[in-house]
Amino acid sequence: MYKKTILLIIATCSVFSAFAQHYFDIEFPNANRGAVCQKYIQLFNQRPKEVGFSIVKDENNTLFFQTNSKEWFQQLFKNAGDGLAVDIVSKDRYNCSEDEIEKSQIKGHLLKPVYSSALHKILKQDEKGMFKVRLGSIPSDLIGKDLEFNILFLSNKNLCLYYNIYDIKSYQWELLDMGFYLDSLTYKTKLRVKLDQESYTLKYKTLKFKIPFQKNKSEYSQEDIKPLYDSLRLTDFNIKKIHIRAYSSIEGNLERNIELQEQRANSIVSAMQSFQQPTIVTEVNSSENWVEFLNDITGTEYENYKELSKAQIKSKLANGSASDLEKYLKNHRKAIISLELEKKDPYNKMTADELMSTFNKTIIEDNLDNALAIQNSLFERLKGKEKNPDFLQKMIVPKQLKFVQIFNKNSAFRALMDIKQLLISYNDFLELSNLSPKDPRIQYNLIAAKIQLWRFKALPIKEETLKKEILELKNFDIKAPLIKRMMVNFHITKSELLMQKRDYINKDKSVAYIYENYKSVPLTDYDYLSLAQYLSYYSNHSKAIKILEDKVKSIEVDENLLFYYINLTLIDTELTQTPDYRTIMLNALNMNKEKFCRLFNPSNDGGVTFQLLEDDYLRNTYCENCTK
Repeated sequence: MYKKTILLIIATCSVFSAFAQHYFDIEFPNANRGAVCQKYIQLFNQRPKEVGFSIVKDENNTLFFQTNSKEWFQQLFKNAGDGLAVDIVSKDRYNCSEDEIEKSQIKGHLLKPVYSSALHKILKQDEKGMFKVRLGSIPSDLIGKDLEFNILFLSNKNLCLYYNIYDIKSYQWELLDMGFYLDSLTYKTKLRVKLDQESYTLKYKTLKFKIPFQKNKSEYSQEDIKPLYDSLRLTDFNIKKIHIRAYSSIEGNLERNIELQEQRANSIVSAMQSFQQPTIVTEVNSSENWVEFLNDITGTEYENYKELSKAQIKSKLANGSASDLEKYLKNHRKAIISLELEKKDPYNKMTADELMSTFNKTIIEDNLDNALAIQNSLFERLKGKEKNPDFLQKMIVPKQLKFVQIFNKNSAFRALMDIKQLLISYNDFLELSNLSPKDPRIQYNLIAAKIQLWRFKALPIKEETLKKEILELKNFDIKAPLIKRMMVNFHITKSELLMQKRDYINKDKSVAYIYENYKSVPLTDYDYLSLAQYLSYYSNHSKAIKILEDKVKSIEVDENLLFYYINLTLIDTELTQTPDYRTIMLNALNMNKEKFCRLFNPSNDGGVTFQLLEDDYLRNTYCENCTK
């Protein structure tokens, strides 16, 4: 997946002090700011949301203001006193050894302003189409430090807007996963890896359940697990992978809690492994259950604990309140277990070549059921890279209606395994549609492939025709949520094309359709994440946040989804002060402390911005958890 970084620009209009400070010839208006800056701010805020700007640094430590819109730039800097300046801020300002941060309008080293006449003279367009103006250089005593660059927008030499630049990681979104029909609807699912890595699998059957832990118990026997294993009815399935999130209640020593949880998790894995021969791939994460603790004490006599640090809460529990709170704590000791299952292969002793020979024999014998089962075994060998997909061409199958599902499965499988095969598979589906025009699986696969090819600009498409074909799938008994998912993908693709044409009005209509209809579509966590990234990319940050806000309140939230939400919301100082947000942050800290702490790196070094530490609450959280 192609990784991109977008610069989310958020206005932070400074609260101007009663004692106006003067830097160079900049005026800092106070009571008359509304009158002095009103027209300028109005013009600034009327820019299309697709217009972006930022500060960039070259290899010589020279700083440039850049924007993607020359027209907006020229409108903004018309008068002689309209200009720009840069405040160079060092992370040293937020040293945790200091009790307080000095509050000031200018946070670091201010470069000399550059005004309208000079700005227009030195404006240049680079090879990427961005428009740039030079604003100055980093002083020698700041080179090598962690730095960020804030922008001062000046009108008639008055400071009207002071901007921080927040670096929010974004990734090329994907269409909501439509899958293809083989025997049943099969998906190509993103694995639990870094978002910028290409790593997919064909989805196995997945089951999720919880196991409560008894206090101080760490061992699980076969007898403990067997009722659970039997209830899964694994006669036809093996466990391919088990992922365990093990949670301890928060009282007690952190290191001991984590050690106990890992013992419990590994004991569960060992007990599960005793029921089958194939090795179970395991992934175990352990943490304290702060999320449910803080949720459960809401509205109780212990609600004031939510205002305390983690260390202070642990101290309270150690000094007697743990027994009173045991009615809550007992529910916090648990494991959330996800099992990925794969169907048992009755032909697993045969080589791929033997399988192919047997398959062709069953076709001659007209034994279609066995042929379909052997075909699935061949797919497993191809997924395991024992053979490449071209091996399927050795199948000797007449082009007859009774064998249409064999051809359909082959074409769908090739498209799922390699997106480069999509156009070939589409043409296969088209031919199969003519052979079996009423087959719902073929019709679904045909339209699913068509939507994806349209997005890749690999197939000329008439939008209204495609829209009609999607809606007509109801005539083939395709379920309404699957059709709605296709319509969401239709508008995702359409909005991209409209964006390229700069048809922002109609693009916004497609975005509105997506936002209004996504709830009627069953979504995976990865779908939610992709949809939020899509909306954020098109500057619909509030909608992206709204989509994720219910998901992030659970300890079962996907890590990538949780951190993407935090990236989007850390800049909202009103939200970060709420008890709910503290719960979300502690969830992230427990899930991946290193990743959470990196959010406060410089915006040009993988962080959102270290200037978030102006917020006393965020600074306390950072200093408590990230500097030890």
